[in-house]
Amino acid sequence: MDLETKARLIAVGTVRLEEPQQEGRASTAGPGAGGQSIFFQSGPHMVRLSVTADSPLRLESRPDEAAILQDGREVACGRLVPPLLHCPGQAYLTVSERCIYDCKFCAVPRLKGGIKSQETVIQMVEEAARTGSMQAISLTSGVEVSPQQEGEKMTAMVRELCRFGVPIGVSICPYPGVNRLLHEAGAVEVKYNLECADRELFKRVCPGMSYQEIMDALVEAVEIFGKNHVFSNIILGLGESDEVLRRTIDDLTEKGIIPVLRAVYPHPLRAGEAVMERPSAERLLDLARYLKDALEKNRLDGRAALTGCYRCTGCDLIPGRDL
Repeated sequence: MDLETKARLIAVGTVRLEEPQQEGRASTAGPGAGGQSIFFQSGPHMVRLSVTADSPLRLESRPDEAAILQDGREVACGRLVPPLLHCPGQAYLTVSERCIYDCKFCAVPRLKGGIKSQETVIQMVEEAARTGSMQAISLTSGVEVSPQQEGEKMTAMVRELCRFGVPIGVSICPYPGVNRLLHEAGAVEVKYNLECADRELFKRVCPGMSYQEIMDALVEAVEIFGKNHVFSNIILGLGESDEVLRRTIDDLTEKGIIPVLRAVYPHPLRAGEAVMERPSAERLLDLARYLKDALEKNRLDGRAALTGCYRCTGCDLIPGRDL
């Protein structure tokens, strides 16, 4: 699988499983929460695809490998990679599978999932550590009651999880003071998601949240965690223009923040609530190359990531790893 093929697979975003023994893993994080997915490795590239019954792509199992086919033709040949917890090599956990905010592209507020206690999180990480393949811990969360309560809860978990001796990254809704708390507890990376690059669109798709407050937290995080260790998801396909996206990429990278360009997942629970158009392979490639140049211009390196999406690479075209 080359870069262009990975882009085509991400543009589709889904795959059918026709073999009875095949299984996808459930996702509890972000806009695609509630669905099943698989990780497919081919050469240097890995892609995560959501499992649906009507996908134009089909996964075919073979004696020593797997292949992805479209219209009977092989698109890519490789192997399935079993996730440790949510993704390969990482204990990636969603602590609060519910959220008081109502971002129009995200399924989490509608699913109203469970809340993991600190004891449950530690037990899950212990089980992952026993496999010998846990290289990092990534914690993400919705907002059960308030950003402050979530931050305090996450800080306590990070403090306990440091004993496993692997890097810990945290992705939550930020608030003033949370960077210091997480850093002092032992977190090495943070991700605060701006989600929508267009500030006017942001007001409609993320009601009740503040673009500027998230940006302020990201800027402060660079001072505390350092360059190459602060990230922000930017969703592609919410109706934003490429011009706005490029300006946002420039703005973030100039501030030392690494954008994660994430193709929108049009979840059926949010149908009709916002523009959600899966980006084409060409758009994904063009923006990923622009991001690569912006990172290099500002002396940022995606390969330095210790946790999270730049470490996994399944959902996105990652500069420094895919291109």
